Amino acid sequence: MTDNNGHWERELVTKLATAALKEQRRARLWGIFFKLLTFAYITLFLVMAVDWKGGDVTGGKKYTAMVEVNGLIAPGADASAEKINAALQAAFKDKSTQGVVVRINSPGGSPVQSQTIYDEMKRLRKKHPEIPLYVVVEDVCASGGYFIAAAADRIYVGKASIVGSIGVLMNGFGFVGLMDKLGVERRLVTAGENKGMLDPFSPLADKDKQHIEGLMKDIHQQFIGAVKEGRGTRLKESPEIFSGLIWTGQKSVELGLADGFGSLEYVAREVIKAEDIRDFTIAEGIGEKLARRFGASLSGAVVEALMRTSVR
Repeated sequence: MTDNNGHWERELVTKLATAALKEQRRARLWGIFFKLLTFAYITLFLVMAVDWKGGDVTGGKKYTAMVEVNGLIAPGADASAEKINAALQAAFKDKSTQGVVVRINSPGGSPVQSQTIYDEMKRLRKKHPEIPLYVVVEDVCASGGYFIAAAADRIYVGKASIVGSIGVLMNGFGFVGLMDKLGVERRLVTAGENKGMLDPFSPLADKDKQHIEGLMKDIHQQFIGAVKEGRGTRLKESPEIFSGLIWTGQKSVELGLADGFGSLEYVAREVIKAEDIRDFTIAEGIGEKLARRFGASLSGAVVEALMRTSVR
C-alpha cells in the first residue's frame, strides 16, 4: 500500500513539474516574441521617419526636380501614369523647383498610360509657365516612351541613345495549323459574331483583320498628333519618322525628334542653372519594403509560436 502511494505521489510530482516547465517555456517564448515585436515596430517607425524626410534639406535653395520613367509603361508598374503624374505634380508644386527634368529609359508600353502622362505634362507646363520642362533620354526612349517625351519643351539625348518607334502594334499567335496536325477540335461558343475575333485557336478572318488594323491606325494617328503638337516645326519632313523606325540619338537630333545632347547633370547645370538635383520619383520606399518583409516574417513567427505552444 505504501509503495503504491509512493509511486502515485512520484507520478503526480513528475506531472506537475513537467507542466510547470512547459508553462515556463511558453511564457518565455511569448515574452521573447513580444519583445522582438516591440523592437521591430520601433525600428520600422524610425526607418519610415527617416525615409519620409528623404534627407533633402535645401534651405530654400533652388534645385532641379527629376522624375524617372524607367522600364515598361503600364498600370501598376513603376512607370505607371498614376505614379509618374503624382511625382510630376509634386515636382511642379514645390517652391524650390527651378526646372523639371523627366529622365526616360523605356521601350514603351501602354498607349493609354503614355497619353495620360503626356496630357498631364502639358497641363502642368501650362499651369506653371515659369518652370521649364525637359526630357533627358538615357539608353532607350521608344514608342510610348517617346510619346511622353514629346510633351517636353526640349529633349536631350545621348549620341548612342535609341529614339523613335512612333508606331503601334498588336501581336499574338495562331495555333490553327498545329491543332489540325494534332487532330484537336476547337469548340468556341460566343454571343456576338465578332466576340471571338482574337481567339488564337481560330482562323483570323479578313474582316476581323481590317477592323484591328483600323484600331491600330486610329491609335497611331493619336500618337502622330501628339508628336506633331509637341515638336512642331522642329520635325523634319520625312515619311519615315512615323513609320515605326528607331534611330540613334545623333540621327534623332538631325530629324528634329530631339534638340541636343546632354545628361541629367548637364541639363541641370547648364540649361536650368540649378546644379542640385532632387528626385521626386515615386518608388517603393525603405519603410514599405521593411513593412512588407516584416509582415511576412511576423506571420511566420506567430504561426511557429502557436505551433510550439500547442504541443503538449
